[in-house]
Amino acid sequence: MAKAITQSEWQAEVLNSATPVLVDFWAVWCGPCRLIAPIVEELAHQYEGKLKVYKVDVDKEQSLAMQYGIMSIPTLLLFKNGQVVEQIVGALPKGAIEQRIAKHL
Repeated sequence: MAKAITQSEWQAEVLNSATPVLVDFWAVWCGPCRLIAPIVEELAHQYEGKLKVYKVDVDKEQSLAMQYGIMSIPTLLLFKNGQVVEQIVGALPKGAIEQRIAKHL
């Protein structure tokens, strides 16, 4: 299951992770974010052990959103070795999201 993450956990859980990390930047009021939420959950289960999946509520964690230049939500960032290797903006179908992240796993 995708877990909410905060600024205080970011360094240890995302940047220092040996496993690739998918981060979903979202907000409660965002319709497209709610649309892809089940897809993000499916990916979390599907790639368990190969991929960590976290969610960042941009209203609660504005500093993280600003740090990564999140201008539009939903935005999915894929981190590998502490670096962003893929950015997916908007509510794409599961297959399109999978294609973009699978090549990094």
